[in-house]
Amino acid sequence: MANRHQVQEEHPLSRARRIALRAQGLDRGRPSVEQVTMRHVQQVVDRLGLLQIDSVNVLARAHLVPVYSRMGPYDPALIDRASARSPRRLVEAWAHVASFVPPHTLRLLAWRQRAYQEDSWGMIRDVPLQQAALVEDVRALLRERGPLTAAQVHELLEGAAIARVHWGWNWSDAKRVLEFLFFTGEVTSAGRNPAFERRYDLTERVLPPHVLAEPEPSKQDAVRELVRIAARANGIGSAQCLADYFRVRTQVALAAIDDLVDAGELVPSRVAGWDREVYRHRDAVAPRRSDACALLSPFDPLVFERRRLEELFGLRYRIEIYVPEAQRVWGYYVLPFLLGERIAALVDLKADRATGTLLVRAAHHPPTSASGAARARDGSDESAVVAALVPELRLAARWLGLDEVRIDPSGLGGDLVAPLHRELTAA
Repeated sequence: MANRHQVQEEHPLSRARRIALRAQGLDRGRPSVEQVTMRHVQQVVDRLGLLQIDSVNVLARAHLVPVYSRMGPYDPALIDRASARSPRRLVEAWAHVASFVPPHTLRLLAWRQRAYQEDSWGMIRDVPLQQAALVEDVRALLRERGPLTAAQVHELLEGAAIARVHWGWNWSDAKRVLEFLFFTGEVTSAGRNPAFERRYDLTERVLPPHVLAEPEPSKQDAVRELVRIAARANGIGSAQCLADYFRVRTQVALAAIDDLVDAGELVPSRVAGWDREVYRHRDAVAPRRSDACALLSPFDPLVFERRRLEELFGLRYRIEIYVPEAQRVWGYYVLPFLLGERIAALVDLKADRATGTLLVRAAHHPPTSASGAARARDGSDESAVVAALVPELRLAARWLGLDEVRIDPSGLGGDLVAPLHRELTAA
């Protein structure tokens, strides 16, 4: 593939990995702090730019884990406080799918909110045509009584019949209207209730006043800033990597990349083994080594762009939540285990809160892509991985308020289960 810009530097794959790990705040291990504070959480958010949201709670909510991976055990109530109390440090938006973002970033997404007819999906896009009267009713209700959950709006309006859609979600008409207003930015979440339901309210009552007072940027300026945030968070990446971070269409992102290259903020580069042009953020550096040791959410920004993950770490990784149980290979909720500068294991974990146990349902050496570097599988390497993984499992259990870690014999097993079991029982 021809380069669009003159390549200014070349990187071996190992250096590119270390650049990415430093940019993500994962190369130095966790800081030694007595207590993780809101300031520490803010540092992680500022570095990453977003926290992806997912409702699966088999271990912990997806947006909670990236902070843990970088800071260690902390009080998840800090995230609730940041997103549910004024002045908010986090608000919800369609960014990299549903995400928490800093309030200012919501303003950078206004162009997409206006373009809902092109960027949303059918059950959202068609709401103004199919439910115009209900849209007005929901607006009035939120203005008078918000914040409200979708169930509360449905009950108060008493007119939204349950309609099953092809994804299998039982969304009422009121929920569809709320999601339309959420997508278009007219309403947002004022926080989540204990059942993790959004409490919808008018965006003007949720955003901090100084953010509301900011002029809305043009699409060109907004996309440039989104790409800039993505470039800082990635450290190094292709145009697709930078576009995917906020789910900007690659063709739209290319003009912003050109501007940032011209300004010297992005350095056109080449990474050994990659068949596409990449860009290093001018402030991104490669540490001499990585001391990373962390379990990562399947939705962590380091791994959520799967092609980038495969190119950087030689790991072909697909989450199997939506795969029928009989067809799963690695497990239901599989966390990559980062050790040094490689993904050293894939671990399927479940928090059994009823028994106070962190269950290891499967543990595997990671699958290697055809282009990935060969992985050592001798006994010494396996022992080092297991010796590093066991303390991480115990630390995760402590963070989750669980008393012990044990192997779940009903899980898929895997080639690391036996040595993990020996290490757990020996200790």
